[in-house]
This record gives sequence, C-alpha cells and structure tokens, in this order.
Amino acid sequence: MQHSIFSKCFASSSRILRPTIRPSTLKQTCDVFINHRGNDTKRTIAGLLYQHLSDLGYNPFLDSKSMKPGDNLYKKIDPGITNCKIGVAVFSQRYCESYFCLHELALMMECKKKVIPIFWNVKPSELRVLDNRSCTTKELERFQRAIDEAKNIVGLTFDTSNGDWSEFLTSATNSIIQCLHEAEEDAENLHKHKITKY
Repeated sequence: MQHSIFSKCFASSSRILRPTIRPSTLKQTCDVFINHRGNDTKRTIAGLLYQHLSDLGYNPFLDSKSMKPGDNLYKKIDPGITNCKIGVAVFSQRYCESYFCLHELALMMECKKKVIPIFWNVKPSELRVLDNRSCTTKELERFQRAIDEAKNIVGLTFDTSNGDWSEFLTSATNSIIQCLHEAEEDAENLHKHKITKY
C-alpha cells in the first residue's frame, strides 16, 4: 500500500525529470550507488529511490536489486562504487554497526565520489564507529575518517515520525538528478581539457 501511494506521488515528476544520459551508456556505468543498511531502509527510502530513479531511466545500484544469488559481494559492490557517477549514503540509527556500509562509504570517499548524505531518523552527531573487536585498528580509523567526512557534507534529513514522505522523496530525487547532471558536466569538461592539453 505504501509503495503504491509513493508511486502516485511521483507520477507527475516522472513526466518532467528525464536523464540526459544516452540509453546506450546506461548499462556501462552505474549512475547512483545507494549505500544503506538493508534492515533499516531497504524497504523504505533506499528501495523507493532505486525504483523511482529506474523508472526515470537512470541506472542506480542497490545490492538487493543489482545482484543475484552467487555473486561475490566485493566483486560486484567495489566496481559498482568505483564506476558510479555519484553516491547516496542513507544513514540510519544502526548504520555504523554494518561493516559493509562502512566499507562502501570509505571506498566512495577514497574514490572522491560526490556523495549525498541522507540522515534517516538519525542526527549526524550520533554517527560514530564503535569498536566491536571485529575490525582492525586501521579499518576503524578508515571508517571513522569516512564518517567524519560525510558529516561535513550538506545532506538531507528526514524524521519518519512527522516528516512528509512525498515531499522528501521528491526533494531527494531532484537533488540526486541535479548532482548527476553536475557530475556529467564535470566529466565532460575534464575530457575536453585533456583533449585540449594534448
């Protein structure tokens, strides 16, 4: 029921927002890598963003949708991040308990990807990496650096107890599409600069 309500909310925006990417390039590169803790947000914001962006003709990466049984996590996720145009990090209350969430975030930061943080029922100040003795000191430092970097990026916040779902999802989708266009322009300008240089 929730899903159908959100689909109707987006019906009008899907007629306006269109990708500038040619269809032939969609499958070569992931447009948006959606980093999230599955148990917290897969069936809400992460899944809805994936579906809406797909409906608009973009190529988002969401583990449950972009991978199949038998796929190696690192062999699919790491290239998905290194080849994506932008990242979306959906921070939730238990996000920092997930090794994979933290690894993905750290890799996005190390690859200098433009990342849009979404603070979902959590404040940036509440995000901290805890030492549960399953990670090395080096990994903990790497993860904390990534979290600290994400805290310094202007993001979107949402409180599910009193927020307007349709307004937030429209705003989040528009922000993602705008960042995608900027990333494409930056890549184009870099390509032109390289050609001019040589």
